[in-house]
Amino acid sequence: MPDNASRDIADLLLEWYDASARILPWRAPPGSPPPDPYRVWLSEVMLQQTQVATVIPYFEKFTARWPDFASLASADDADLMAAWAGLGYYARARNLLAAARAITGEHGGQLPRSEAGLRELPGFGAYTAAAVAAIAFGQRAVVVDGNVERVVARLFAVSDPLPGAKPRIRELTDSITPDARPGDFAQAMMDLGATICTPRSPRCLLCPLAVRCAARVAGAPEMFPVKAAKKSRPVRYGTFFWAERDGQVLLVRRPGKGLLGGMRAFPTGVWAESPPALADAPFAADWTLRNSAVRHVFTHFELVAALATATIGGHIGAPDGEWWPIADLESAGLPTVFAKAVKAIGRSE
Repeated sequence: MPDNASRDIADLLLEWYDASARILPWRAPPGSPPPDPYRVWLSEVMLQQTQVATVIPYFEKFTARWPDFASLASADDADLMAAWAGLGYYARARNLLAAARAITGEHGGQLPRSEAGLRELPGFGAYTAAAVAAIAFGQRAVVVDGNVERVVARLFAVSDPLPGAKPRIRELTDSITPDARPGDFAQAMMDLGATICTPRSPRCLLCPLAVRCAARVAGAPEMFPVKAAKKSRPVRYGTFFWAERDGQVLLVRRPGKGLLGGMRAFPTGVWAESPPALADAPFAADWTLRNSAVRHVFTHFELVAALATATIGGHIGAPDGEWWPIADLESAGLPTVFAKAVKAIGRSE
């Protein structure tokens, strides 16, 4: 149970939230009954590793096309992956579909209300289960995302570096999480981190918790959270193959599991530690290597992809794929890394 000092922190934060909450399409106003659990869940999945401004138009398109669990569960896998293109971290989309089907097939179309029950569904880790339980169902849960982590690390001047400090930060978050309005409290912490207690140049004079903040008292809020030195990302190399025929380009479907699983893409060989150039060409053709290359940073490595183009005449023994109109490539739902290739080749009609 939170002590008096912790309850004071929660009261100060909720008072600020009542006056300053961000208006977002998946939220209910402060103090209102919890919002639609479907919308809460969908937004939380989309917001993982993705900024709010990017998510809003995707969320609105998704909910217009798939407004509930049943409609999402019946969605075609390829259609869903195409609609997700540009949001990144595509395993989220595969888990989204798997969870919707489990919810409709095994839970009567209703989300479980408890964290433990939610954790049984695909894609529900500790954070997502806690956030949905608190925001959608008013359950007291300890919700810690990147914004909350930063706020709590500063509030208590946690000197241990991340990621080792995560258990301590969660414990401290638990100590200030109230029994009443846990969903509003979680969203208030997120809003505070996103708008006031920002990574750089925090706006401490506007912060409702400034008088309680140990990092501010120490005069060094930007020093928290302390982070361990980053390891450099390894670099991998590959080649993207643009095969053009009669105003169309060859697209293939990537394997269902793994990076960018199930997405449409250009043929590409393995991504290795040295440039493969044309060794991985999908079929024999008069391939030309272009001077430009595509660079894209994934979570665990950076990809440098050479671009090879060829104009194809007549039938070819191509891999399984589809010839897609170049003028309509935007509708193919290409992942960002392949959309960069389209732009580099200069065919982004």
